[in-house]
Amino acid sequence: MPEADTSTPKGLPENPPGHLPENLPESAGETAPAPTGYGPVFAVPEFRALFVAHAFSLLGLVVAEITLSVLVYDLTGSPLLSALTFALGFLPYLIGGTLLSGVADRFPARRVLVVCDLVCAGCVAVMVVPGTPIAVLLVMRAALALIGPVFQGTRTATLADVLGDGELFVLGRSLLRIVSQGALLAGFGAGGLLLTVVSPRRALLVTVCTFLLSAVLLRFGTRRRPARAGRGRSLVRGSLGGARRILGDRRTLVLLLLFWVPPMFAVVPEALAAPYADGIGAGSAGLGLLMCALPVGTIAGELFAGSRLRPATRNRLTLPLVCVTLLPYVGYALRPGLGWSVALLVLAGAGSAYTLGLDQWFVRAVPDELLGRAMTLNSAGLMTVQGVGMALSGAVAEFAGARATVVGAGVLGTVVCAGLAVAARRTGRDAGAGAEGAGPGAVEEARTPAAAGADTETRDGADHDVTGR
Repeated sequence: MPEADTSTPKGLPENPPGHLPENLPESAGETAPAPTGYGPVFAVPEFRALFVAHAFSLLGLVVAEITLSVLVYDLTGSPLLSALTFALGFLPYLIGGTLLSGVADRFPARRVLVVCDLVCAGCVAVMVVPGTPIAVLLVMRAALALIGPVFQGTRTATLADVLGDGELFVLGRSLLRIVSQGALLAGFGAGGLLLTVVSPRRALLVTVCTFLLSAVLLRFGTRRRPARAGRGRSLVRGSLGGARRILGDRRTLVLLLLFWVPPMFAVVPEALAAPYADGIGAGSAGLGLLMCALPVGTIAGELFAGSRLRPATRNRLTLPLVCVTLLPYVGYALRPGLGWSVALLVLAGAGSAYTLGLDQWFVRAVPDELLGRAMTLNSAGLMTVQGVGMALSGAVAEFAGARATVVGAGVLGTVVCAGLAVAARRTGRDAGAGAEGAGPGAVEEARTPAAAGADTETRDGADHDVTGR
């Protein structure tokens, strides 16, 4: 793979042997434990802006999803069209993530983020207009999904600029994922409550406001940074060329598959929650518990790994967790009741904490000038494979039943994930990541927070007045 742009070096090793902070005596360095927890991440002003903006926009998007599906059903009485509004949240991701990924690198990141938020606000504003045809509503929903991977990829690449590619980046990514899972739990509930007091079109105004608030936070809470790459080729050619370079490198391809494959199998119980709940006589309350179990487990796993485990420990656990995260689904073969089914799903969700180690390996494996495109491609692929996983699970369940389909997902998914873990270990060694196969995070160079700040200073030039830093 081509090396990163030398104008934005990865910096010095994060914890080189014998290195001590200047303000600590040698004896303190020998005994002081490495810091853990999320506190240092929130100490970075730009991250706080990114974090709050993410919470606003994501909450608004979840409210829009449930509100729009209700609106379409009210206008048409068609379950198919109502379900299509959800499907349109997955399908365009693949297009946006491949053909438009170059946007993340060829324009300044802050401009991309703000424009994406404003365009999304405009799309939802069109939905609010009384008399908007169904076809237009669906097109606007597809447009939101088309923009989604570009926004997410650009934001993640910006996170690496703000926090470096070391421990702070890992914890920052973890916090954004926690917010995403929390938004799923809170957003659907808030959307349902909102629809009891206002009409669907008025409820969509909430989403317009959240996108606008996100745009304001990103514009005035983050610095202007130059584009990562030039504009020598057309947008589509640049996007596809970047995707070819990313997918053509064996190391980054394996890491992307580790991001994509476990979630493709993990969504099976969620996709089949309704028929499974009906089969065990759990009722609507039981269905709600089954739908919430995976997000709750994911949040718990992320919080524990981020706040209690040291970086080296998370690196060592990454590949073992990949291999076992889907094993709880095999427990469905024992015909568990509601309580045990929920416990199995919570346990499987907690296993997704493997992504904390994977995040750092990936950001260090990708050249800086491709980082935005790589993150965009990652987001697009993740959404696409989850949609594929849901569709395939429904098709299989038609013949095998919901319980057997979940068990099959656990068995087949575990086998595939174990194979990917072996490939990741091998490519990690080939890349000089160490005999333990812990990936680049074990020994590769990383930007310390101080080094990341210095690097940002040189790239930002004199534009330091945006956040007062």
